[in-house]
Amino acid sequence: MEDDALLRSVTSMALEDAGYEVTEAVNGVDARSKLTGARFDYVVSDISMPSGVSGIDISQTVRDSSPDTITVLVSGYARSQLPPIPPGTRFLKKPYRVKDLLDALSTDE
Repeated sequence: MEDDALLRSVTSMALEDAGYEVTEAVNGVDARSKLTGARFDYVVSDISMPSGVSGIDISQTVRDSSPDTITVLVSGYARSQLPPIPPGTRFLKKPYRVKDLLDALSTDE
């Protein structure tokens, strides 16, 4: 979930190149509708999102409905500047490299 179209596209292409199947969401409302009734192994979301549903809201939704899903929240803000991140949610600081994102998705973490 990323509201910046270029970043969303580049991230999707990088994940697809790494062998992941990607479903894009442009904001939290879009993400919630795509998450409803679906099963995802991973959810990657920017924290600050338009439309009143943040990445933190999405992380909590995923945690409640699918606790085995690995959730990674990303932000250009320092973690100390953000609201509390739900337990079990991984954090990645922007800007990041593709390797950093792939490492954050690793089940070994």
